Amino acid sequence: MNLTDVNNKNQTQLYGHVKTFNEMSALYIKKKLPKKIILSGPNGIGKSTFSYHLINYIFSLDEKNNYDLKNLKINEINRSFNLVKSNSHPNFHLIEVGNEKKNIEIDQIRQMINFCNKSSFNNREKIVLIDSIEKLNKNSVNALLKIVEQPNDNIYFILILDSNKNILNTLKSRCVKFNFFLTSKESIKITNLITNSNIFELINQDLIHYYSSPGHYIKLINFSRKYDFDLKNTDLKKFLIYLIDNSYYIKDNFISVCIYQYLEFYLLKITNRNNSNKLNLLYKKFIEKIFNMHKYNLDKESFFIEFKTKIFNG
Repeated sequence: MNLTDVNNKNQTQLYGHVKTFNEMSALYIKKKLPKKIILSGPNGIGKSTFSYHLINYIFSLDEKNNYDLKNLKINEINRSFNLVKSNSHPNFHLIEVGNEKKNIEIDQIRQMINFCNKSSFNNREKIVLIDSIEKLNKNSVNALLKIVEQPNDNIYFILILDSNKNILNTLKSRCVKFNFFLTSKESIKITNLITNSNIFELINQDLIHYYSSPGHYIKLINFSRKYDFDLKNTDLKKFLIYLIDNSYYIKDNFISVCIYQYLEFYLLKITNRNNSNKLNLLYKKFIEKIFNMHKYNLDKESFFIEFKTKIFNG
């Protein structure tokens, strides 16, 4: 399988989260599914794929080739699936961070409000999906609150949240939150099913950690293929040196986010192995620096030069 083709919109098989999906589909049939939902969990755990399956389940109930609830599978020739995939379904509106943008902008919320104020096609439910609500800016959040507060029995709001980030309590309090979680074994099993392979034959054991998600593993495999890099025979230290020496923390979006996690893994590894006061102090120092990197957007190059000098060469 070409993993670059693995996309939340066209992933027709749902892996994991079976209990939650059965619960929510049953609530919908009983007309008790909350109209404002937050799906909360770490990035890459499957919240977005879950959303598209729930959306297809709702839209396709009275259509040909409808959702296969028994096997948690979308029929590829279903009309609503293809309309949603092309973002042309008359009763569906998607909001996500635009290309080369950092936040969801106020104009996107205004367009969504216009969508909500129009009559629905065939008098059926409308669904608004907002991916990464933690990336709403202040004005966007305030505009969203106004529409969410309005009672409208014909519109479902599905909001996807990275559980490692915060959102306003005023928004959180107006929604019903469903928490998403996978064990380490579940994440590895799902990754193997999606990739049709064994990740231990693709990724060094040193790079596989208990709270990584299937989405993280797939992006890591994609990274290795894109840059023709052997992850199977590379331990954590060699991997970090490779990323720093080639400045992938600047060049690659995935690495720019996950490299700090790998730095923490490495620091924990060496401090647990060699319990010395010097290493413990260095660990605390660099953990604080990593936190400040995110908070104050500090100079990355200086940080990584210092890390390499004091940790790898020290």
